[in-house]
Amino acid sequence: MKLKGNYFFTQKEDVKDEDSVSANLLVRAGMIKKVGSGIYTFLPMGLRVIRNIENIVREEMNAISSNELVMPSILPEDIYSKSGRAEIFGDDMFHLLDRYERRYVLGPTHEEMFVEVAKDVIHSYKDMPLSLYQIANKYRDEPRSRYGLIRTREFIMKDAYTFDRDEASLSEAYQKMYDAYHRIFKRIGLDYEVVRADTGAMGGSLSEEFQAVCNIGEDTLVICDDCGYATNIEVCECKEKKQVNKEDEMEKELFYTPNIGTIQDLCEQYQIKPIDTVKTLLYKVDGKFYAFLIRGDRELNEAKITKVLKASEVVMATSEEDEQITHARVGFAGPIGLDIPIIIDYEILSMKNFLVGANKTDYHYIHVNLSDFKYDMAADIRNVGENDICPKCGGNLVFKRGIEVGNTFKLGTKYSEALGLYYTDQDNQLKPVIMGCYGIGIARILSSYIEQHHDDFGIIFSPELAPYEISIVIVNMKDEKQVELAEKIYQTLLSHGKSVLLDDRNLRVGVKFKDMDLIGIPKRITVGKQAEEGIVEYKERISSDVLEIEDTKVLDYV
Repeated sequence: MKLKGNYFFTQKEDVKDEDSVSANLLVRAGMIKKVGSGIYTFLPMGLRVIRNIENIVREEMNAISSNELVMPSILPEDIYSKSGRAEIFGDDMFHLLDRYERRYVLGPTHEEMFVEVAKDVIHSYKDMPLSLYQIANKYRDEPRSRYGLIRTREFIMKDAYTFDRDEASLSEAYQKMYDAYHRIFKRIGLDYEVVRADTGAMGGSLSEEFQAVCNIGEDTLVICDDCGYATNIEVCECKEKKQVNKEDEMEKELFYTPNIGTIQDLCEQYQIKPIDTVKTLLYKVDGKFYAFLIRGDRELNEAKITKVLKASEVVMATSEEDEQITHARVGFAGPIGLDIPIIIDYEILSMKNFLVGANKTDYHYIHVNLSDFKYDMAADIRNVGENDICPKCGGNLVFKRGIEVGNTFKLGTKYSEALGLYYTDQDNQLKPVIMGCYGIGIARILSSYIEQHHDDFGIIFSPELAPYEISIVIVNMKDEKQVELAEKIYQTLLSHGKSVLLDDRNLRVGVKFKDMDLIGIPKRITVGKQAEEGIVEYKERISSDVLEIEDTKVLDYV
């Protein structure tokens, strides 16, 4: 493409309303334009990169014989009610009515619709395995869009689905997809980890996430460097260190603690260690209130609560509900005297003489022990901490931040049973089809890649991702020899199938260089004063070296 007369612009200054490096660079490079919160236009340069990512994904999906199709974005709302996910998605779905008052949604995900499509071809065990995928837009009404393309309300996603007759066949299909994902992310050039994850609203027996390692990642990845154990923090098992607490149990005492609202305030003001405190957190679980006790320096894990209680909805109690239950100001909840079910974390079992809220404003109890109150259950309900022990090998755990760019699920029969996708087996028995689901966030990949591959000058694209592999910069547009040589090189490269950007704008060469660096073009050819001798400069984006080469050697270098 020749820049002159085509759609291209860049910005020199950082963007004020973007909160990530990738979003700032994408806007400055003229690749995306913000329309509203979590809504972006892909401009020509950015769209070329998106298409390159899609092509990599498409090639690897086709290589494992997955069949591509495209689903509509406007879907009947009742199909989500049939699968039981209408309530789970809740306000995350965009709802609309047509002129006949029929209810529709903008598709947040398409499991249900793929089941409907599969019904047309799957009748017998002989009709499987089957694998289908699409690359299409999805819509979710995110309460807090952030980090540019990382969390948006409209996003491009590849979602694939496999249909099999038994668990063994599903495992085989899952492994093919898993291997294809590794090839995709390696071709793209991402630094990533694969971690076990919570199945969440998707359901199923297994969920794994492909996480791009990145400082702005919203997910905490728990990694053991000794054995390779890797999981999302929300499903990481907490393995307690075997220890015997030989302290003598003391008598509990009421302790005056005015104007205290948090464990941190309490510890700072009274020189108490957080590990000697227990905090009581009140939640409403499927409409019923529970108290959850964890050590003062720990975090409660809602995903674990959901599994322990086999719950559908876990919501923290409001301030008003908290005060009604404890008869005290928020911040003074404790287990003694509570008349709701109490669940304690396993870690509490080995604690003695700890501090808890007294359910009385401005008071705590000190020297509290398990004998001072009744609890209903002990369970693993907290987040693992960094440097806790690995549940697999006993080594130390470390944390990384990650952006989820891909996920794989063994769905089982959840959707096939709900929506009537059955097949006849060898014994003429009717059985539900077993499904797998596999997603990739196309635009998230773009942002994650840039978070990992940039410098002070801009984006650093690989040749396979870049909008154009090569740029040709003309130093002086008034010099006919430079223009002629640049055109000759341009046409030669095009004839050999290269993607080339010819910067023929009438601007200072320094501006052109900065633009090519900003948009991340991997290879740059500069046609300048030595054009008459057939000499040009060759430079790669990742190097500071500038080579003088003959124009006839350009093809060899690129």
